[in-house]
Amino acid sequence: MKKKRGEAGAERRLRRKESGDGATRERVLRAAFAVFRARGFAGASTLEIATRAKVSKRDLYALFDNKEAMLSACITERARRMRRPLDPAAPLARTQADVAATLVALGSAIVAGVCEPDVLAVYRLAIAESDRAPEVARALDAGGREANHRALGTWIAQVQAQGLIGPGDPAAITAEFIALLWGGLLVQMLLKVRDVPSPAEIDARARAATDALLMLHPPPRREN
Repeated sequence: MKKKRGEAGAERRLRRKESGDGATRERVLRAAFAVFRARGFAGASTLEIATRAKVSKRDLYALFDNKEAMLSACITERARRMRRPLDPAAPLARTQADVAATLVALGSAIVAGVCEPDVLAVYRLAIAESDRAPEVARALDAGGREANHRALGTWIAQVQAQGLIGPGDPAAITAEFIALLWGGLLVQMLLKVRDVPSPAEIDARARAATDALLMLHPPPRREN
C-alpha cells in the first residue's frame, strides 16, 4: 500500500531533522572538546562552546543539559568506538583463534583510541582539575574505563561458558588484560616522556597482551 504524499513528506522531513540534529550534536561535541582543552573544564563557558559550534545557546541546551553532559558524551562516544570488537551483534567466538583475534582487535582499538590527542587531553584535564572539577575524572572513569571493563568482563564470561578461556573472575581477568596491554605506556604518554606508539607498535602490544593472558588462563582440558 502506497503512502500518501503528505505522510511521505513528513517522513523525509523527520529524517532530515534527525540527520541535522546528529550533525549539530557532533559539531557541539567537537567545539566542547576544543574549549575544554583551551580553557579547562571549570573555565569553559557554554556561550563560547555555542559560538564555536555556530549554534544558539537554546540549540545547545536542547542537546545537552550542561557542560558535564557534553564531556560525558565526548568520552562515551570514544569509548564506544573502542569497544566495537565486542559488538553484541557480532557472532560469538567459537574457537581459541576467534578469542585471540577479538582480544587483539580490542586491545589495538583501546590503545589507539586513548592515544588520540583529544582523549589524552581529557586525561590530563582530569588530573589537572581533580580538585576544582572532580566531575571530569568521574566522567572519564564511568564513561571510559568502567564501561570498557564491564563490556570485556561480560564477553569473557561468555567465552568461559564455551570453554574457550580458563575459569576465574571475569572482572579480575579483564583487569589483567588491561594491565598487560598498557604496562607503563599511558603514564609515560601523559608525562610526555615518550611518543604515541605507531600502529605497528600498538598491534604488537595487543598481540603480546593477548598471548600472555591466554597463557595465564588456558581453556580447561576436555575429557575424552
